[in-house]
This record gives sequence, C-alpha cells and structure tokens, in this order.
Amino acid sequence: METARFSTIHANSVQYWILLGTLVLGALVGYLAAHHMDVEGHHITGMSNQIVWGFPHVAAVFLIVAASGALNVASISSVFGKVDYKPLARLSALLAIALLVGGLVILVLDLGRPDRLIIAMTVYNFKSIFAWNIFLYVGFIFITAIYLWMMMERKMNRFSKPAGFTAFIWRLILTTGTGSIFGFLVARQAYDAAIMAPLFIIMSFAFGLAVFILVLQASYAWTQRHLGDAILHKLRVLLGVFVASVFYFVLVYHLTNLYATEHHGVERFILVDGGIYTFLFWVVQMLFGCVVPLVLVFIRPFSQSRHMISLAALLVIVGGLAQLYVIIIGGQAYPLVLFPGMEESSSFFDGVVAQYAPSIFEILLGVGGICLSLAIVTVGIAVLEFLPESLSDKALKLESVTP
Repeated sequence: METARFSTIHANSVQYWILLGTLVLGALVGYLAAHHMDVEGHHITGMSNQIVWGFPHVAAVFLIVAASGALNVASISSVFGKVDYKPLARLSALLAIALLVGGLVILVLDLGRPDRLIIAMTVYNFKSIFAWNIFLYVGFIFITAIYLWMMMERKMNRFSKPAGFTAFIWRLILTTGTGSIFGFLVARQAYDAAIMAPLFIIMSFAFGLAVFILVLQASYAWTQRHLGDAILHKLRVLLGVFVASVFYFVLVYHLTNLYATEHHGVERFILVDGGIYTFLFWVVQMLFGCVVPLVLVFIRPFSQSRHMISLAALLVIVGGLAQLYVIIIGGQAYPLVLFPGMEESSSFFDGVVAQYAPSIFEILLGVGGICLSLAIVTVGIAVLEFLPESLSDKALKLESVTP
C-alpha cells in the first residue's frame, strides 16, 4: 500500500459554516442550560437525593467510553500492524480527543459548582477511583496528542508505533477505571460486579467504532472524497464483532447476577418490573442496539448497502446510550439494600424505587457536549491534514470485498 496523501478540507463553503455554526450553537445552548441549573439550583433538574447522576452523566460516560473506542482504529494500525487501517489513524486519534473533551466538559458543568474542580485537581484521595480518573483522562489526551504528532510529523514517524502502543495500553486502563467506578460501588446491587471493567472495555470498542464510521462516512460524503468498499467492509465486520461481544458480556453479566440470590431483586427490577428501564433494556439496548445492527452488518442484502451500515452504527449509538441509562440511572433507582432479608421504610424513601425523568436542561447539557465534540472534529479536519484525499480501493491497493 502506498503512503496516503492527506489534506485539509475546504472550509469556505456555505454548508461547512452552517454545520459548524449549528454545532457551536448546540454547545453554547448546553453551556447556558448548565449555567441555568447552577443559578436556579438542583430542584429544576430531574435528579434527587436518590438519583444524583442524571442524563448528563449518561451522555458524559458515553462520550468518554466512545473516546477510548474511537482510538481503536489507530491502535489496529500501529499496535497490531494492520497497515490497511493506517490512513484512518489520524482521524481516529482526533475523534478520540474530541469525544473525551466533550465528555469531560459535561462532567465539569454537571458538578453544580464547577469551581470545585480545583479541589479535585489539588487534593487527592487515592482510595477513590475518581481521583485516579483525573490522571487517566488528562493523560489520555496528552498521550494521544503526542501520538498524533508522531504520525503527522514525518521526522517523528519512526516513534509512532511505540507511541501508539502506549496510547493503546493507556486507553485500556482508562476504560477499566471508568467501568470500575461502578464495579467498586458495592452498596448498589446493580453495580457490584467485577465484570463491569471488561464490559466497559468492549462497550468502548463498539460505541467508538460506531461513532467513527458515521464521522468517516459523513466527512467523505460532504467533501466529495472517495470512500472505497474494501475499507468500509473491514469496518463493518469489525463493528459486528464488537456488537456481538457486547451482547455476550451483557448476557454473562445478567446470568451471573441471576445465579447469586442477593442480586435477584435488582435483576427482576431491570428485566421484568422496571418500567422504562425494562423497556430500554429489552427493546432499545438489546433489540435495536444489538440484534438489529448484527442483522444489518452480516446478512445480505442489508450488508451490501452503505446506508444500512450507517443505520447499524447509529443504532449501536442509540443502544449504547440506552445501556448506560439503564446502568447509571436504573442502578440508582433500585433502592439500597440496607438490611438484607428485611423490609424497611421511612420518610427518607428507604426501600422505595426512585423516580427520575430528565429535565430539558439536563438533556440540553448532554447534547451540548456531543455538539462540542463534533465541532472540534469539524474544525480539526479543516485546519490540519487529518483526512486522506482518497480511501478508494485503488488508492489503498485493497481488493473490494462483496459483503
């Protein structure tokens, strides 16, 4: 395969400025929503003393997890030596940084008191996974930026492989830390599981690749660059493998919980009696987020259509948001088991399933973080050479594969 030629996109079109303006406006609206919640107080949100992590945390965790997975395309090239993916590595790294920045901005603005971040950055409790995550997140951005420099600066190309390997190991640790936030919370019946760490790792692979596929297809369609069938086929198959892996780990997680008597209550809540959480789990997460994408990417004639591949990636993202909603919100909604084997009730809602509906301000904050991530990518590909001029089968010297 010849070395791909990279170039910036032309940012002088009306369509480009409309897109960038829309994304910037979305990010600004998200910030204003967060500011309004800070000024008015906690009571205008859907959160309560029982559910303290709302929809913004769902969006933030999704972006953080997807950031790790988005870098997977670059890792396949540098760590595993698959040169077919090398032309995609720059965009992969840019998208990883952008998604993580968007997720972290949501987290900071959802603190209620963003200035308290100064305390979190200066006073550390290393018994807390949250303290470790500060180093993991900042380190990920720093290492990925160096990795990008090694790839884009010709004199430093010989160091791109060790930089890519370092980024690969770091992102595995980062996603393990994110999953461990929930795995270490032993007080919550829905969280207390060691499998949370590997589950979040494989979720990151699927979510990040789904976002990458949509960004790649949109970038090449809007800039009228050629995207070959062969490279898209590789990404399609890879997405199917990751989605199937997520399906497997979710199955193992729930079967393990069903085996343990102490988790029967929360399992019945999520799988049978949870109302919106049960609907999101079975219909959105499992059916539309796993089964339907697997059909679209593996079964003909769906797998032959680029539109169906885009739809599969979009459904994986929607299913991923539903999965995190069930994990984060549903896990908090189920009451704490204060006295195992006994029933308790009090004026503090002990033993009562918590109610939650996200307010418009929470939704706008979450959407604003997503818009910020996409805006960073939109500006990045216009300023620096992240996109190959062509990803056609001929340019990459790949044989087109009939799905």
